[in-house]
Amino acid sequence: MGRFRDHVFRSAAVIAVSGVLAAAVPATAAADTAGAPAGTRLMHRDLNSTDSVPWSGPRTPHLASWSVPGATCSTLFQGSDGMVVGLCTKYVGVEHGLNVVVPSVALFHPQSAQMLASRELRKDGLLGGVYGYLDEDNRVVIAEGHDILRIGYHQSGKGWVLTEDERTPLPDLGTDAAVAGVTPDDAGRVWFATKDSVVGVIDHDGRVTTTRLGTQTDGGESIANGLTGRPGGASVLTTHALYDVALVPNGEISTLWRREYDRGSGRKPGQLSWGSGTTPTVFGDNGEWVAIVDNADNSPRLFVLDAATGKDVCSIAAFESSGPGTENSVMASGNSLWIPSTYGFDYPPFAVGEPSVPADAPFSGGLTKINVVPRADGGAECVREWENNTRIATLPMLTAADNRIWALTTGDSAGRNEHEVSLLGVDASTGNEVARLPLGVWPFDAPLQLTGMITPEGEVWQATATRLLRIGAEGQSEQTSSYPLSSGPSSLISSQLKFQ
Repeated sequence: MGRFRDHVFRSAAVIAVSGVLAAAVPATAAADTAGAPAGTRLMHRDLNSTDSVPWSGPRTPHLASWSVPGATCSTLFQGSDGMVVGLCTKYVGVEHGLNVVVPSVALFHPQSAQMLASRELRKDGLLGGVYGYLDEDNRVVIAEGHDILRIGYHQSGKGWVLTEDERTPLPDLGTDAAVAGVTPDDAGRVWFATKDSVVGVIDHDGRVTTTRLGTQTDGGESIANGLTGRPGGASVLTTHALYDVALVPNGEISTLWRREYDRGSGRKPGQLSWGSGTTPTVFGDNGEWVAIVDNADNSPRLFVLDAATGKDVCSIAAFESSGPGTENSVMASGNSLWIPSTYGFDYPPFAVGEPSVPADAPFSGGLTKINVVPRADGGAECVREWENNTRIATLPMLTAADNRIWALTTGDSAGRNEHEVSLLGVDASTGNEVARLPLGVWPFDAPLQLTGMITPEGEVWQATATRLLRIGAEGQSEQTSSYPLSSGPSSLISSQLKFQ
């Protein structure tokens, strides 16, 4: 797996240099306020982080258009006007001095997928540049250092531009740690968390309130990616515990409950930090439950908790046959959960912290469906419905109208041809593969567990290590669709690359 990582970044570096030379509650949180639907403006597709959308995916998927933006786009959004916005890491940045691996916001054409504008952020840790959302005015809400920015896109006489429309400086947080994520609550307030577990909220008047979590833990607690908006607050998952916090009437942040979990003996291969790799997922008919997966050494467990109290609802081993770990958010719809295994997935070296235990492991994949089934005594139990060996290589998305799960995968349907990268559709009821579209080749199209987007029209937008792909919902390809699959990566010729 180390060779996979090295090839990806050698290839990315070659392409980057070539481009530079060529250019010289107990209720479910309300997910929508105004503007674009939540499914296209929030990273985990609604305030509850279910990674599901109410519409259908592509009926007959085809690669409609693509571009090579000179960056890897970790998260994608679509505004109410159809414009596509990406949170991207540029290979080389120049706006704040010459640097490499620079976070940026990019605007893309909704048909051609070509980049229309880009704005670099000051480099301040990985997560500050990849976690954000679109507000009701189609502005990206994102952290830069200890400021929260709103970046809008506008058309001028010279074309499209990205502008800093608003900047909210945070007060002294008592830490130099980077902001690990931002998310809205049901009232549109901005919640944020630093990597060392300072949690805060910005109200509509710009007032900032903060608190520190994990003070009872020797050495403190960290946050890698676990932040979900809640009615009046947020669910926060640290490397040690799950918290439910809220902004209470006296204007302070109160911890409503805290629930520790088994964090295991170290960071597992295929996860970014030592602890749970999931984001809290709120689900159920009325948002009454919250789900996480712990990091227990031999067999991590799924825990379903009462969202109002943190008390146990049910628990089950997260996997039976798949690799024992996940870095992805749990998908949810109704009383059902779907958990992908990322155990052994090789992340870029700058994205992870301490060494993993074990140092390396093969990425075999796996996807499982678990239902929360009510009992006659008023309780509930977690029941596994199926598990398969699907290799999920991007953050999967559930389209509820057609009951499909979509993600990029590596290898063909027979488990061979490991260089092939394809769009995969899985029947969420049975776990059976129902769609497969070859898109490109590894390492140029390494999926890297990036976060894509599915529009209400059923189009899939997905980034890879070097490309941005627009996968049409039905019909025929609108341009040359993919890198050659038959001859391997060496068949890629310069005329197929369109640098921005």
